[in-house]
Amino acid sequence: MHPRHTSPSDSTNSAASFASPGAPAPFGALPRRALLGALGAVAVTGAVSRPAAAAGSPTAGSRSAAYVMLSRQAWGADESLRFGADGSETWPPDYHPVQTLSVHHTGSANGEANPAARVRTIYRDQTVGQGWGDIGYHYLIDAAGRVYEGRWSGTDGDPAHNAAGRLVTGAHIGTYNTGNVGIALLGTFSAVAPTAAARGALVQLLAELATRHSINPLQQKVVYVNPVSGAIWDGPAISGHRDWAATDCPGGVLHSQLPAIRADVAALTG
Repeated sequence: MHPRHTSPSDSTNSAASFASPGAPAPFGALPRRALLGALGAVAVTGAVSRPAAAAGSPTAGSRSAAYVMLSRQAWGADESLRFGADGSETWPPDYHPVQTLSVHHTGSANGEANPAARVRTIYRDQTVGQGWGDIGYHYLIDAAGRVYEGRWSGTDGDPAHNAAGRLVTGAHIGTYNTGNVGIALLGTFSAVAPTAAARGALVQLLAELATRHSINPLQQKVVYVNPVSGAIWDGPAISGHRDWAATDCPGGVLHSQLPAIRADVAALTG
């Protein structure tokens, strides 16, 4: 069991262990990606057209937006779980510039038939079970390559960011969360590799984020400074959780693929 969330700069990720039905809640339009919000996660059964960047969008110019994004409503987030009995938000969002991109696995079973249910389980575990007040990851990716909006970031329709383009603080690497994007692949990749679809979506999402936030995906040493706590870390611009802490995450096989993933991201952004 992982430690309880205590602050945006001192928290960890968690594999999920609780069921959660989740009731849909209102959401804003998700620009630039194929939006399935009104359909709901249960309706996602086939191919969906994936538009290119809209002119003037925050990430226009990136060639990496060919993925499907499910809003929190689409995967069934029960937004009431984020609030206490007095109606106050348990974990109010705060926003900071992006410094680095981090990859995780959720430690759950591979190839589950209902990945949206797994996302709801992780959400309930972290929001209620661990008392954080929300899911800690910014994005999650299933075996079919669908991307799930994670941490709630506001009503501007830009997942993980506010209207000014700053990142909402998540909870996925203890001490090093502020300004650190957390992307989790559903499953366990200690002995097996992610599917081609999941890997492809990861590359596309990383390329979009790298372009948007002026991150060099091939940079092997960035100096991350937590603007809240002052904690310092240095390592690759695109890292795995185990590069930050003593953990198996994101699994040995996925971690061994990160050099090739960085090269693929660079090819999209170069």
